[in-house]
Amino acid sequence: MEFLTPPPVRRLTGPEGEPQRRAGSDPGGRSNGNGNGNGNGSRSPVFVGGRARVAPATIAIDRMQVEDVSVDYGRKRAVSGVSLPIRQGEVLALIGPSGCGKTTLLRSLNRLTELTRTASSQGRITLDGVDIATIEPTALRRRVTMVFQQPNPFPMSVFDNVAYVLREQASRRPKKRALEGAVHEALSRAGLLDEVRDDLDHPALRLSGGQQQRLCIARALAANPEVLLLDEPCSALDPQSTQVIEDLIVKLREDVAVVIVTHNLQQAFRVADYVAFMYLGELVEYASATQLFSAPGEQRTRDYVSGAFG
Repeated sequence: MEFLTPPPVRRLTGPEGEPQRRAGSDPGGRSNGNGNGNGNGSRSPVFVGGRARVAPATIAIDRMQVEDVSVDYGRKRAVSGVSLPIRQGEVLALIGPSGCGKTTLLRSLNRLTELTRTASSQGRITLDGVDIATIEPTALRRRVTMVFQQPNPFPMSVFDNVAYVLREQASRRPKKRALEGAVHEALSRAGLLDEVRDDLDHPALRLSGGQQQRLCIARALAANPEVLLLDEPCSALDPQSTQVIEDLIVKLREDVAVVIVTHNLQQAFRVADYVAFMYLGELVEYASATQLFSAPGEQRTRDYVSGAFG
């Protein structure tokens, strides 16, 4: 079938009303799981109208490498031979229909799949060049933290939600005053501090849904991770809260590698620098967001992003 236009997106203009190109164009021509260009070129979509976007990231630091990873649940293969890089300075979006293996792959990055009794895996995942299989799981999950689909703040105050992580890392239980700076920093990085600064003793469960999700992101950031995993973080949120979270994701990529699973193609198009399309457990295509949505190299990718299936 002939490829259709990219999914509808929010539109933007520059300061003088001139169209801007989307952040995150492909500087290296990488377009598939092996990191090789497909020769099609990249037609960067031009957007007009709507809200402004953050400028492209200025760094790209290798943090994790996924090397020929497969995951089985009993006799069922959920992920099959996936290889791709994860870099600080970039947002990587995992897309694909339900059951394609993207959440399993995400959970493999900090060994959460091991919590499923029937799960087994092959291949290799490294963090800063070290095989994660050799890293103690709790230590790994401080360095590769995850935020889940539904906001899950602890039934305690806003302050204590973030301080909980810091106290768990300390050899002796620190006093509240000693933690204030670190708690404020984590809340600031999550874009929540200005909204809760005057009432940090407020019960976290009384925050709005969007605030709860940002609190969970702050809690994850309190551990100073190298990689932040997001499993459909906006699926339960209203459009306004979703926009706030998306802006935050783009901002955070400068300090931490971000991997997001999303069913929302428009969201992947808005926030991702690179996109990995998965289908039936396989990595069909890995490319810059501009290239994957405007000039995909695989027919299955064309069909999926144009709405032929999903």
